[in-house]
Amino acid sequence: MQTKFGIIGLGVMGKSLARNMASKGIQLSLYNRFEKGVEEQVAQRFIADFPELSSAKGFEDLADFVQSLERPRKMLLMVKAGAVIDSILEKILPNLSEGDIIIDGGNSHYHDTEKRIKYLAEKNIHFIGCGVSGGEEGALKGPSIMPGGSKEAYQFIAPYLEKIAAKDKYDTPCCTFIGTGGSGHFVKMVHNGIEYAEMQLLAELYFILRHGKNKTPNEIADIFSSWQGTHLDGYLLEITVHILRKKENGDWLIDKILDQAGNKGTGSWTTIAAAELGVPITMITAALFARYISAFKKERVQADQLFQLNHFNKNIDLNIEQLKNAYYLARITNHHQGIHLISTAAETYKWDLHFPEIARIWTNGCIIRSVLMEELMTILQKTDRLIIHPYFIDFIKKHREDLSTTVGQSVAAGLDIPCFSAAINFINGYTNALSSANIIQAQRDYFGAHTYKRNDDPLLKSVHTDWSS
Repeated sequence: MQTKFGIIGLGVMGKSLARNMASKGIQLSLYNRFEKGVEEQVAQRFIADFPELSSAKGFEDLADFVQSLERPRKMLLMVKAGAVIDSILEKILPNLSEGDIIIDGGNSHYHDTEKRIKYLAEKNIHFIGCGVSGGEEGALKGPSIMPGGSKEAYQFIAPYLEKIAAKDKYDTPCCTFIGTGGSGHFVKMVHNGIEYAEMQLLAELYFILRHGKNKTPNEIADIFSSWQGTHLDGYLLEITVHILRKKENGDWLIDKILDQAGNKGTGSWTTIAAAELGVPITMITAALFARYISAFKKERVQADQLFQLNHFNKNIDLNIEQLKNAYYLARITNHHQGIHLISTAAETYKWDLHFPEIARIWTNGCIIRSVLMEELMTILQKTDRLIIHPYFIDFIKKHREDLSTTVGQSVAAGLDIPCFSAAINFINGYTNALSSANIIQAQRDYFGAHTYKRNDDPLLKSVHTDWSS
């Protein structure tokens, strides 16, 4: 008997998604490559380990795997992005039939997804670029799923993806057709960028409280815990509370973790995409570069000894309410910038995206799920420029000073807080009719005759000045 759905690649995410699907009664074919002495009978051994997989079939031969699936074949690739995907596509293509559907569930670059969609469409094969968020636990219990590509093909795979997705508060699957082309992977990429900044904000808050307010990890956990159940609540806040309470042999585990952050590329892709599209995602970029700076641990230790700048040299005079308001205002700014980037991409690439629906599928299953995301479902029905929504305008007017004071005092105390700093600088720049860009334009015209426009000319014609005379 042929199976309903296939998964290629049994790494952590592939295995978790397979178990999720099997537990929902989906008959599976599972494939993992054969490499003698390294990867042998991976699928068969995996099936034997979990009762829910008892009806699944395991394969090490791609042709046999493909033939085991009912048509149109539906296959999910859970392999490393890049050349590996192209290699698998070339190997599997001779075994496919018209109308078959291949889903890339990894973090592929959206431009690569666009190319694969066009390449396979010439052979009458559907290719879906599908973002999957939630990590190992989300994949097993219910992720947020962001498929993009052919809407026709999505109708065939929707019953399977929606069955395994997380559910929102209305018990609706956190899975929706994002749009055409590489939009699914683009939206997932920006999700990860927002995630970078959300993580960095919590790290900076911890830093302020630990080294500017002399709080213990447990005291900081108590503060963060008191924010749960409020407008500040979210998955990342919850796990940070658990992290800060964790002890090992009587010592705080957080103090034993090397302060050198890793990244897998989606943060840099988001920053590059924003530069190409001309969108100021200053917070995501600051969070990315903060990770880059952290990676130079050896140089930082040497510089600390060389400069002896006496960091953490004063107790910061900030109350918890000020920090709470600064944190929320920075988060509003981060989400504004991420949504702005998606909106600009949608206009540029002619993707028909539905922003309230994107926010909805981000309310559960994914890493950036939060109370704020629940609020955005409603707010995005009115505007995709979040900080000009009346609710946020009112909050910014009331609490901009809290963010300014947090940044000013923290920097004066020798604390590096790039994300909070990026937030207040963006708000100051975005909400000010005047900027310093007139000097930039004059400089560009002086050395390169790039011209400028005069604000006393209603037609805004481009002009050049002979600055030497």
